[in-house]
Amino acid sequence: MDDLARFCCLNCDCPDHGKRGAGNLTVTSCYGPDKARRMLRCRTCQRRFSERKGTPLFDSRLPPGKAEAVLEHIAEGCGVRQTGRLCKVNRNTVGRLSRRAGGHARDLHDEFVAFSPEHP
Repeated sequence: MDDLARFCCLNCDCPDHGKRGAGNLTVTSCYGPDKARRMLRCRTCQRRFSERKGTPLFDSRLPPGKAEAVLEHIAEGCGVRQTGRLCKVNRNTVGRLSRRAGGHARDLHDEFVAFSPEHP
């Protein structure tokens, strides 16, 4: 049985939008190399989406390990060209992946700040 509790519907018009573990998601198919990525469907709104949708890895052609290596180098302060050379990927790929990850990090930070307690 697939653990879908960490996923939620991404359709803004769906009543179950953003509700993790609501039991409304099913796996409709698998795709990608070795059929390792799942296509999910919301039972409430009938929309389908990839399990990678909404992550920096969505629509990335890099293997997950290589994408993580790129982001680790960027997080350590390596430049775009140096990271591309070390990870053996194009510098444009490094820039695109780091922009996506940066946007996700900003959104996550804003979400955490919104729920942080007030200081007395």
